[in-house]
Amino acid sequence: MLPAPGRFILPSVLCRHILSEPFGRKEKQHMNQKLVVYFSATGTTRRAAKKVASQQDADLYEITPEVLYTGADLDWTNKKSRSTIEMADKDSRPKLAGQPADIASYSEIWLGFPIWWGVAPHIINTFLELYDFTGKTIHPFATSGGSGYGKSSESLKMSARGAEFEAGVMVR
Repeated sequence: MLPAPGRFILPSVLCRHILSEPFGRKEKQHMNQKLVVYFSATGTTRRAAKKVASQQDADLYEITPEVLYTGADLDWTNKKSRSTIEMADKDSRPKLAGQPADIASYSEIWLGFPIWWGVAPHIINTFLELYDFTGKTIHPFATSGGSGYGKSSESLKMSARGAEFEAGVMVR
């Protein structure tokens, strides 16, 4: 007997597999276990983070400041600009906006940021200090218009409780 129009017959092996596996299980569990977290004030690090996420087949999370940075805020030649003032104070922790990241599901985290004054912006420390990174590996990457990676990892390690840090790299 043929099935009614719009219906089909499944081979018994496939039928047993479908009935034994709940639908959507793999999608609901973070099978990926890779996350790219980034902060980008001008879009440069955002572009790099998207490339890294694509290469690593990773999810993306953007660190967003409560108050977005303007061009004037980023003027490193002005000693009174917001970024200059924040970077002069090693205890500065700019506030974050948006929803917290769900990092518990991830074992590897790529952390992207621009280089400001030879190190990561303090907003990266704000983010890292919110979480316990025990058992997680952090792969830092940075963008810069001219500076090198500097001592960024050294300052970030102190903020990322329990994390194992890989060597930081510059990306273009």
